[in-house]
Amino acid sequence: MEGLGMLKQLIGQLQQLLDTYQSQSHSSSTLILQPPHTLLFQQQHPRWTTSLDIEDSSVDDLCGLVMTARKSGSFRMSDPVKPPPSKKSRRDRSRGKSSGRSCTTEVMEQEIWKDFPEDLFEAVIARLPIATFFRFRSVCRQWNSMLTSQSFSLHCTQVTQESPWFYTITHENVNSGAMYDPSLKKWHHPTISTPPTKLIVLPVASAGGLVCFLDIGHRNFFVCNPLTQSFKELPVRSVKVWSRVAVGMTTNGNSVGSGYKILWVGCDGEYEVYDSVRNSWSRPGNMPAGMKLPLSINFRPQAVSIGSTLYFMRSDPEGIVSYDMATGVWKQYIIPAPLHLTDHTLAECDGQIMLVGLLTKNAATCVCIWALQKMTLLWKEVDRMPNIWCLDFYGKHVRMTCLGNKGLLMLSLRSKQMNRLVTYNIAKKEWLKVPGCVVPRGRKRQWIACGTAFHPCLTAVA
Repeated sequence: MEGLGMLKQLIGQLQQLLDTYQSQSHSSSTLILQPPHTLLFQQQHPRWTTSLDIEDSSVDDLCGLVMTARKSGSFRMSDPVKPPPSKKSRRDRSRGKSSGRSCTTEVMEQEIWKDFPEDLFEAVIARLPIATFFRFRSVCRQWNSMLTSQSFSLHCTQVTQESPWFYTITHENVNSGAMYDPSLKKWHHPTISTPPTKLIVLPVASAGGLVCFLDIGHRNFFVCNPLTQSFKELPVRSVKVWSRVAVGMTTNGNSVGSGYKILWVGCDGEYEVYDSVRNSWSRPGNMPAGMKLPLSINFRPQAVSIGSTLYFMRSDPEGIVSYDMATGVWKQYIIPAPLHLTDHTLAECDGQIMLVGLLTKNAATCVCIWALQKMTLLWKEVDRMPNIWCLDFYGKHVRMTCLGNKGLLMLSLRSKQMNRLVTYNIAKKEWLKVPGCVVPRGRKRQWIACGTAFHPCLTAVA
């Protein structure tokens, strides 16, 4: 009963407020409160008359009535009776949104925006997604010329690098590449400038937004920015080595603006370093006497770069060979590989060397990830592909190619009955399927032959 008394008091206060409001405005509706027996709400139409006996009702019922009236706006005496809103179709809702956007655009005053500082335009555009920037280049000539602007290059260097893209070569078309953007999960098919020679060139390394290519005869090197389609042929090597070589690439600083270096090394111990600042090849040192020759380098996986040091995988003895671009020092590490391992390659995440490969036992195959323990120089398994995905490999002769080796990996898994692309984020331990690579105006999925990861950089110059 105490609650009922409080409610009666509340109704009395509401009556006073309504009397005050009615003295200031005229309305066609009246609210008559008759405590303690009847609450009567009347409007002109008799169907809107409601009566409630307070003595026969509970406190909850009364509270519900008050809250309902408050929510529905019944206490706003100036509101006319409106029909319930009709449901709009999806097309009408879309038109409303688009019309709202157009109105917002029209509000922009030319007198205000014409004096917007040009350097702020460059700062904003430098932070746009790469695909968006290339669409904005068609706005005007000034925006199209930003790629050659020094101030725009400075803004780009201040932006945190995006997740790497992947530049790939397919079996069906080795003369043109396809680029995959993991953030948008979209394939791009650029028209790369034709190399100076008609030889087939394959991506072998990358650094600072540039990709290093080597012709299929292992003789000529090229450097390219896949985004701007700039292509440069490197000088002829001083050492004539026509056998297969392993290649690594690093930048002289945090960006390619300070120059870059490329290393090639053969199994017999011959090697050279290209310096983009000098635009020449040189041999800064000799292979140490303790280094076992031939090196037996695994040429399929690409070298891993951590700072100025490159790491290559070797098979006899099993382990890693490293070369420091800054000091010219070679080192070797004897590290036994896990059992039943095939198609393995080195990777890197936050300065730690990783290993990814196919673990096959009996008829079961799975992709596994290992981390190198610095104290013991042994591999420790840290993750593996979900079992439900690995079931598709059961009983099949699966081959794997790893594209990219820094933080984000793209794995090409294939057999006679299967062609699958998967990305793996080492830090997040996240496995994602990649949509099939289909050329424009085509339907057939392309088979990835080789490729590399690179951080997209609009201002990187070979």
